Amino acid sequence: MMSVTEGWAPFGEYQTWYRITGDLKTSSLTPVVVVHGGPGCTHDYVEAFKDLAATGRPVIHYDQIGNGLSTHLPEKPTAFWQVSLFLDEMDNLLQWLGIQKDYLLIGQSWGGMLCAEHAVRRPGGLKGLVVANSPASMSLWLDAACQLRAQLPTDVQATLLAHEEAGTLSSAEYKAASDVFYKRHVCRLAQWPAEVTRTFDAIDNDPTVYHAMNGPTEFHVIGTMKSWSIIDRLGNISVPTLLISGRYDEATRETVKPYADHIADVEWEVFQASSHMPHVEEREACMARVQRFFTGKGL
Repeated sequence: MMSVTEGWAPFGEYQTWYRITGDLKTSSLTPVVVVHGGPGCTHDYVEAFKDLAATGRPVIHYDQIGNGLSTHLPEKPTAFWQVSLFLDEMDNLLQWLGIQKDYLLIGQSWGGMLCAEHAVRRPGGLKGLVVANSPASMSLWLDAACQLRAQLPTDVQATLLAHEEAGTLSSAEYKAASDVFYKRHVCRLAQWPAEVTRTFDAIDNDPTVYHAMNGPTEFHVIGTMKSWSIIDRLGNISVPTLLISGRYDEATRETVKPYADHIADVEWEVFQASSHMPHVEEREACMARVQRFFTGKGL
């Protein structure tokens, strides 16, 4: 039976929760750290990547500060929630686990953006990178969101706009209209898996990080990440990189393309039946593709 270990890594005065599927001490394969999105989600909705541990590779999930089982900080001001905080937390976790000299990263959505920020610094221990469903800039993301939103039914568009102008973003009517977008471009499964629902429930229970860095919804971005871009630094990524996206993804082809254009050693897989979560929408195929990438690159 595969071992599962949970713990907390001290991060200053805070605690980062993590879970290891597999055995770091006995495995000969480079461990992979799975970095969740949001900002402000939890590890739950990316749990599927634990499937990779079936090959004997240790798979590490963690909840970023402010989320899930890690320290929550609802009292912190918006300015506290910066990319640099989460980069420091990732470095701290790698050191705590003793894998800083040999590791892989899988980042989904915001997690992929964070992993790219980590990779452009060319850390010596990073051996490979998977950037899943991640925009290369928020301006591209916002352009895509406007285009996708314009394709929604006219009454849904009108409802969204009316509540945004009125500031009534917590209303049931606004949430119902937002769900139309989510079911087209976030997860297209008729029944969302329990782990995905747990993540969205967690955001509802404590939206501190999501609201501070993103905003009230995926397509109404007014937080600290609004002007973020990594495009002019992508050429610094020197490790083999796999890009993942979905045909119906809110991270449209245009938002992902700069990674393909500027990273030297890069592959790109578009899952034809998926939107923003191929790891749950086409789980088996997605895991197989990631495994082929690792194997093909000798990782």
